[in-house]
Amino acid sequence: MQQREIVVSGIRSTGFLHLGNYFGAIRQYLHMQHTHVCYFFVADYHSLTTHQDPTQLRANVYRVLAEYLACGLNPDKAALYVQSDLPETAELYLLLNMLAYKGELEKVPTFKEKIRGKHEGINAGLLTYPVLMAADILIHRATKVPVGKDQEPHLEMARNLASRFNQKFGFLFPEPVAFSESGELLKVPSLDGKGKMSKSENEMATIYLADSDDLIRKKIARAKTDAGPQAPNSPKSPEIENLFLLLKLVSAPETVAYFEQAYDNCTIRYGELKQQLADDMINLVRPIRERAAELQKDIETLKKIRKTGAEKACASAQQTLQLARSMMGIRYDE
Repeated sequence: MQQREIVVSGIRSTGFLHLGNYFGAIRQYLHMQHTHVCYFFVADYHSLTTHQDPTQLRANVYRVLAEYLACGLNPDKAALYVQSDLPETAELYLLLNMLAYKGELEKVPTFKEKIRGKHEGINAGLLTYPVLMAADILIHRATKVPVGKDQEPHLEMARNLASRFNQKFGFLFPEPVAFSESGELLKVPSLDGKGKMSKSENEMATIYLADSDDLIRKKIARAKTDAGPQAPNSPKSPEIENLFLLLKLVSAPETVAYFEQAYDNCTIRYGELKQQLADDMINLVRPIRERAAELQKDIETLKKIRKTGAEKACASAQQTLQLARSMMGIRYDE
């Protein structure tokens, strides 16, 4: 029987999960949990790079875990755990830092973006963020990582570190690849046409999985549009491309086709488009929001799921770390 491939992915415990998280990662988790060996975690260590409020961290972790479950992740199919419950990850992070170079870390696009305009308060954790992400992946010797478009540079670092370790100490780590069911890494655009949906940027331009029906309608109503097509089959402006991309994510193909035809014929009404988009967004978000709210009331069940997931993840992580230590010569009792 063919051995199932190993998949690892996680989402930071900062803010609320949004459509970018759902379509960029979680929707793929839902399918892969049935066909792969899956380890999905809540990345609380990663959240510390932005100085998380300690009083909020616990609530954030359990909310993300509840939203994972509300989206349809099954703890019997995949290991669902919290990053800090796996001490082996932190040790592998330390070992991999010995193979990472300051120059290459400073060139990572997300690091350059985070420090733009800053001259103070840039912590080492922010610089070595990709190394910790590599440790998250390599600790389970994963081959596939469902991530969004913006995480590609971090995954490239994981491949580089895996290759560097293998060349220096012998083969241990497969080189993981970014995975998307569609074959194309997804970047869900913000409603203001500026970049992607985000937990921390413009909240009115992001649809969160905890948003109320009314708030979703309000956000989509405010989405930027243009004067409309001036001639048949005109190219779409970036703002309208964004709306159509969101429509393709949440609406039926025939709905998308209807508005595409209306746009090409210069008969489109953006108000009607936004109304339909809001209705379909609400149909997606409402059951997730309601289920997550119920789950967050039962902290004891969430604790049990977290503990069981950590036990599964530890079994895999301990084996990898023992091999890494031995291959690097850290084996004084052998």
